[in-house]
Amino acid sequence: MSLSFSNQNRAYIFAGIAIFFWSTVATAFKLSLEHLEPIQLVFYSTIFSVLVLFFIVLFQGKLKLIKNFSKYALLKCAFLALLNPCLYYIILFKGYDILPAQEAMVINFSWPVMIVILSIPILKQTIDIKSFLSIIVSYIGVVVIASKGNVFSMQFESPLGVIYILITTVIWALFWLFNTKNSNDTVVSLFLIFLFSLPYILLIVYFSNSFIIPSIEGFIGSAYIGLFEMGISVVLWQVALKTSTTVSRVASLVFITPFLSLLILHFVLKEAILTSTIIGVILIFLGLFLQKYFTKKNSEVF
Repeated sequence: MSLSFSNQNRAYIFAGIAIFFWSTVATAFKLSLEHLEPIQLVFYSTIFSVLVLFFIVLFQGKLKLIKNFSKYALLKCAFLALLNPCLYYIILFKGYDILPAQEAMVINFSWPVMIVILSIPILKQTIDIKSFLSIIVSYIGVVVIASKGNVFSMQFESPLGVIYILITTVIWALFWLFNTKNSNDTVVSLFLIFLFSLPYILLIVYFSNSFIIPSIEGFIGSAYIGLFEMGISVVLWQVALKTSTTVSRVASLVFITPFLSLLILHFVLKEAILTSTIIGVILIFLGLFLQKYFTKKNSEVF
């Protein structure tokens, strides 16, 4: 019993560290985009993420596991690499470049709702009217945030930015759903996916003629995002999930992230936290809670 309790405490610590870093990245995105264009930031951040994931895999003695990947598994990693980090982060950073960080961050956090929606055609999941209404509640929250509370006027200050962020929720949901049946080691798979993404990103950099040597600020921002958004935090989260006595005890903690992010954005970037953002967050989480409640007797999709 004491061992189990100790393991659970370790799981909370690993999860807490990951959540802290994830809560800082919205601020890091916005600061870094002052010095680099979105594709440039993706390029350098991905390089750092590949390096840190390589050393983690090497430290864990898992490099030899790569030979266990079938040709199909490697092709799947190459396909997933196009979705994330390539397309996902390029579009995400374009959204952050346009929108206030708090709006981009919270709207992006509606990705679990998109997973539920896309699981219908991809995983052949069924959805009842109650679950459908819970999805509507979440997207009302997105509309509240995007319209800054002017829901009935439906006039968005930055509609293109909102579209970019909503597209990222689709890409992330597709990435997650297509990766659900991955039987290979999670960290090694993540390393290969990020490694395979580099040629895609290099091609986009080449054809967009956007290669530059970053300033020291851009370099630091890329390193921070690559290490803590794309690399170390993901591994810590995976360790937390595996160490926890039940996945749900750790997984639910991720919903702390937007609230902590808002505080960091407020104190570091001096962004005033809008009432519409708070209402939107509450509505999105209410929809997620209702969705999980109505589907608790079925297998969970997030």
